[in-house]
Amino acid sequence: MNKSKNTLVEISDEDVLKAMTAMQGYVDITPGDFKEVYRAAYAHALNRMMTSIKAGDIMSTPVYVAHLDMDLIQTAGLLAEKKISGAPVIDAMGIIVGVVSEKDFFKAMGTEGIGSFMGIIADCLRNKGCLAAPVRKKALRDIMTTPPVTADEDISVADISALFISAGINRLPIVDAQGKPLGIVTRSDLVNSYCLLG
Repeated sequence: MNKSKNTLVEISDEDVLKAMTAMQGYVDITPGDFKEVYRAAYAHALNRMMTSIKAGDIMSTPVYVAHLDMDLIQTAGLLAEKKISGAPVIDAMGIIVGVVSEKDFFKAMGTEGIGSFMGIIADCLRNKGCLAAPVRKKALRDIMTTPPVTADEDISVADISALFISAGINRLPIVDAQGKPLGIVTRSDLVNSYCLLG
């Protein structure tokens, strides 16, 4: 983020000289030093803002959840109806025990390497069969990802970004002290949060 913003608005020596000339009084600093100070200040400001914006500020609510006792037809129907690509899975107590996503379905169908929904359609048409048929009778608990990666409302945008990369996830359920869902942060929420930084 910092790199792309700096390359979008590159400060020239002429810009620095004009800014220094416009300042009241005498400034005993070279244009190169001024640019270094500006870049460092910008980086510190960006870091401060990224650590001040929390999950509670950007998470999506309500959280659409799948229930642990659902079969895969019900689960796929839920994701399709809500137009989402994944959801937390809760047990009878309402506690998140896993996460299910399109990737989990692809893996269960043996199509993980195909890479896209249209790739699966093409494969089905070539082979004259539905690749989803073998998983029709499986339960959600058979394919969901466990243990779930979750966080509380106070996790910062900076830490969420790092967690998305390190854990290889696309969504982060935000939970209360008991592990019940309060909201969810998706990659879209994260990208939209960067607008708050500008």
